[in-house]
Amino acid sequence: MVDLTREMADLMSALGRPQSKKGRALMFVSAYGGEGVSTVAREYARCEAAFAKKPIWLVDADLAAQGQMQALTNDPERFGQPGALSLATPDGSAFFTITPETNAQGEAVRDADYVVSRPFLGRHLWVTRFRHKNLARGQRARIAPQTTYWQALRQHAQTIIVDVPAADRSGAALQLAPLMDGVILVVSEGEGDIQARVDLKNDIEQVGGRFVGMVYNNASRIVGNATRRPLGRLAGL
Repeated sequence: MVDLTREMADLMSALGRPQSKKGRALMFVSAYGGEGVSTVAREYARCEAAFAKKPIWLVDADLAAQGQMQALTNDPERFGQPGALSLATPDGSAFFTITPETNAQGEAVRDADYVVSRPFLGRHLWVTRFRHKNLARGQRARIAPQTTYWQALRQHAQTIIVDVPAADRSGAALQLAPLMDGVILVVSEGEGDIQARVDLKNDIEQVGGRFVGMVYNNASRIVGNATRRPLGRLAGL
């Protein structure tokens, strides 16, 4: 178990609260795998859910390697007992698209039928899971650049936290960045190439993403605007 409560409280303070009645969408990403993005996203979701007036949604956008729902289910002491599975869309849309659009029986299936959600923390935190095993032979899933999903979900959430795969194995972050209200880069100190992180930040901004800062995971010192905990300071939305 990794307890980042104090660190995530600092992150919440730095980000501030949503500035409008509709929810916001924050994406967490890293340049390399293994830098702790999923852990940071999950812990941030747990922390904000404890104070949120509307539900927090944790969207697992790693279509090839789902893990968030299982991680929460395996830790009932901190996330509570999970609720029943339900669809993860308020309007029938999805944040991905499936091709071809028919299953093994030749029947047309909606994209939204491939993703489910489950509530935790007394329904204050909802987590999605992509049903990868439901794909028929030859079917592929990809992030949808044009979708009503994020706008529809904002109406039901205080914050949508999006966990995407690392940039070194997927282009999902650059596809989703323009659709988000803010992008947070997770950096594990001593791992990987600094230039790759700089390039990712620049790429996010070039595609229209709003880069709001970095989280230094397992950092022994703070670079730039320091906080009292081992996290880089972020601009509020």
